[in-house]
Amino acid sequence: MLHDVLATLHNWKDRPAVAVVTSDPYAIRLVGDYQFEVIPDPDNPGETGAIEMATRICVDRGVKSTLVIPADIPLIQSWELDEILKRAPAEGSVLVPAADGRGTNAAFRRPANLFPLRFGNDSFKPHHVSAQATCRPCVVMKLPGIAVDIDNPSDLQQLVSSPGETRAQRLAREYAGEGTVHAGTSPANLP
Repeated sequence: MLHDVLATLHNWKDRPAVAVVTSDPYAIRLVGDYQFEVIPDPDNPGETGAIEMATRICVDRGVKSTLVIPADIPLIQSWELDEILKRAPAEGSVLVPAADGRGTNAAFRRPANLFPLRFGNDSFKPHHVSAQATCRPCVVMKLPGIAVDIDNPSDLQQLVSSPGETRAQRLAREYAGEGTVHAGTSPANLP
């Protein structure tokens, strides 16, 4: 999935700078293949902590906006990223919920630290409330590729049945053909 996300970011015309927060050796090599920056994450405080660290680095560097994209959305398309930037207010935010409306699969903030991001189960509503509390515009967009995140077995079934040929889809279809992907199989248990 990370490979699919990085490939989309790499092929995105006129993309802003890209950095990936990780200390995983495989991810570091993959990020290097795409020539993106790695922000080391030796303490691995989780997604929220990693984003807080990256946000502080962006603010310290004078970066005016941030767009947070998770690694588990393999159907992301560059046109969706263009749409986020097109709809982004001069000051404010853009939030893209997961298909189930519970999670946040993309978060744009301008200024970069407009409000804190707190990820985990059911992050969309708290993010939306935080964005509205800034008294700056908050645009909520439904984008079909970004909406598909892979958190459980039913998400894998959706990935298998969705149109497209991403690396994650090919791998999930291969496992499905072998009868490995089925209800009750956790993505963490897949080889």
